[in-house]
Amino acid sequence: MAEPLLALKDIRAGYGDAVVLDGISLELNDRGSLALLGRNGVGKSTLLLTIMGFTTVSRGTIHWMGKDVTRVAPHKRARAGIGWVAQEREIFANLTVEENLTVAARPGRWDIAAIYELFPRIGERRRNKGNQLSGGEQQMLAIARALMTNPELLLLDEPLEGLAPIIVEELTRSIGRMILDEGTSVILVEQHAEIALTLTEQAVVIERGRIVHRSGSKELLADQETLDRYIGMKVEGAA
Repeated sequence: MAEPLLALKDIRAGYGDAVVLDGISLELNDRGSLALLGRNGVGKSTLLLTIMGFTTVSRGTIHWMGKDVTRVAPHKRARAGIGWVAQEREIFANLTVEENLTVAARPGRWDIAAIYELFPRIGERRRNKGNQLSGGEQQMLAIARALMTNPELLLLDEPLEGLAPIIVEELTRSIGRMILDEGTSVILVEQHAEIALTLTEQAVVIERGRIVHRSGSKELLADQETLDRYIGMKVEGAA
């Protein structure tokens, strides 16, 4: 069998002495997609931060493309091919859209032309500065900028949060194309459970810093009892 792209084994992690995650084990294969679900404050964002190297890991290992990166610095993980889009977006407000995209670009599948095809809305605003964009356009730019580094894996932390429905639809289509058409490996943290499960192959539910459920995304989408118990959300069409 091929080696997983990413493998976490028995991870305990948090901030300083405060433990947020305990006993986390998961794997993601190349071209794989994973929805990371759970109520607010259960450790989903902390798990992404742990994969990026921003937390204190007190037990367990993280392997990236077969190499142990548990103690590797965040910037080296980024260079090794892990892309991350934080909730805060963190675009450069005084640079144009195109400058934001090219400042950290690396050669690969995702170039300016491919990005503007994926996100036509920001292509139309390529000469606008970051602070002249709407919140939804800034989110598109944040994802596009991460793609321009041509990562092997993209971590998305609640990309649809607080956006207008029309922007949610546009972004959902774009993320779907990234995953389904382009084979981009993605771990998606998202409160819109139905959207996240529609876009991904696998799903993990976290409760109080531990994984309490894992399954195929389609199976979880049809499992209203589990969705009620751990996410507290009705998903339209669930049994």
